[in-house]
Amino acid sequence: MDLETYRKTYTEDDAVGWMAIDNEIAKIYGEQEPIHFRPIITAMLGGEDPLDGVSVYESTQQAPHLHFISYGFSQLYYDEEAVGKEFSKFGFELTFRLKGNKDQNLKWVVSLMQNLAKYIFSESKWFENYDFIPTNSPIYLEYDTALVGLAFVEDSELGTIDTPHGQVQFLQMVGITQKELDVLLANPVKGTVMQLVDQLKVGNELLITDLNRK
Repeated sequence: MDLETYRKTYTEDDAVGWMAIDNEIAKIYGEQEPIHFRPIITAMLGGEDPLDGVSVYESTQQAPHLHFISYGFSQLYYDEEAVGKEFSKFGFELTFRLKGNKDQNLKWVVSLMQNLAKYIFSESKWFENYDFIPTNSPIYLEYDTALVGLAFVEDSELGTIDTPHGQVQFLQMVGITQKELDVLLANPVKGTVMQLVDQLKVGNELLITDLNRK
C-alpha cells in the first residue's frame, strides 16, 4: 500500500495495525468476544507496560485451551512513516496456548508477555522463529510447574500477515522443561530448537502448553 492509498483508506484516529490483527483473528474465531487485558495507563500515556493489550480466545481445536494474543510489538496505530516498511515495528506479536479454560488465573500470562516486552523495548532486541530463552524461574511462579523456559515458533493458525505497516509474524511461546532447556543451551542453534519443536508436536500439533507436563 502506498501513502496516497493509506491516507484515503484510513484516518488518524484509526488503529490500522490493530485492525489488521483483528481481521486475521476473525478468520479463526469469528464473532467470539475475547477476554481483553489492557494496562490501566498505556505506554503512550506514560504507563510502564509496553503492550497496549492482550486478548484471550477460547479454542476447541485439538483440545480445549486458551489462545493469548498480544498487541504492541507491531505498529498498531495510524503512522504515515510506517507505511510500506518491510516489518511493522518489531515485526511480530506474541501468542500462547494454555491448556484449560477461562476459570483459571490468566493474568500471569499477561504479566509474562509484558515482562518480555519490557526486555525487548529496553534492549531493542526481538524474538524470531525458533528462538528460545530461559525464564530463570518457573514460567508461572505461583504454580508447581516444571516449565522453566520458552521456545518461540510461528503460530500454526495465525502465521504471518502483511499489514499496511509491514509484515507481522505471530510467534507462539511454548513452555519447556529444564531438561529440554539444557539440550538447547548445549547447542543453541535454530536447528536444535526445530528438533525439539518437532518432538513436542507429536500428539500436540498446536503446541498447547500444559503446566503439568514434566
